[in-house]
Amino acid sequence: MSNAIYTSLGRQQGLMQEMQVVSNNIANSNTTGYKMDRAIFAEFLVSPGQSQDSVSMGGLGGHAFRMAQGELKITGGQFDLAVQGEGFFVLQTAQGPRLTRAGHFQLSSESTLIDAFGNSVLGAGGNPITIPPEASQVAIGTDGSISANGQLVDRVGVVTPQGQLLRDTNTFFSAPEGYAPFEEAILVQGALEGSNVSPILEVARMIEVQRAYEAGQAMMEREDGRISQLITSLRER
Repeated sequence: MSNAIYTSLGRQQGLMQEMQVVSNNIANSNTTGYKMDRAIFAEFLVSPGQSQDSVSMGGLGGHAFRMAQGELKITGGQFDLAVQGEGFFVLQTAQGPRLTRAGHFQLSSESTLIDAFGNSVLGAGGNPITIPPEASQVAIGTDGSISANGQLVDRVGVVTPQGQLLRDTNTFFSAPEGYAPFEEAILVQGALEGSNVSPILEVARMIEVQRAYEAGQAMMEREDGRISQLITSLRER
């Protein structure tokens, strides 16, 4: 197989991966707390042999997340929370602590604050938040302080990652290098942060990637035809 086809195959694979990222962004344009993803590609060299020139190839090197603030949507939900500015909520999952911007919370049957998947929301002290069962009014301040019937009971934990963020699911992130409390966080009760994806821009990007893929496919077909003609010419000699 020619170097041109090898290189084109690598490019086509990268475009397919980019298309998957763009498609996932569009699918989550209405997902609470979702952060737009971008595929980052890296170049590397492949050596076919000592007597031949090396071939430049590309591959998926990682992901970059656009952490810009999504639009705040007022819901009026007592346990709906949105972080205004920097910071993440901390959830205790079966896989360990996970960070999220999706603040659609509720009370469990044990009166602990949980998300839609049953994961416990952790307080500033690192423990699950418990709301007194007899509480009729729950107020959450901008600093995360939780008051039940006028009495302070806990504080919502808000943190910032110490290093790289890795996406686990659409709205869950892990922080392999740990995280630290973020005291300057501003919370809004009765609101949720929407996705920061722009569907129009993502559809435009999808069209761009599709056209690039089609151009690459046409180039591979031409190269394949050129090689076929060369083989036929050699046979006829």
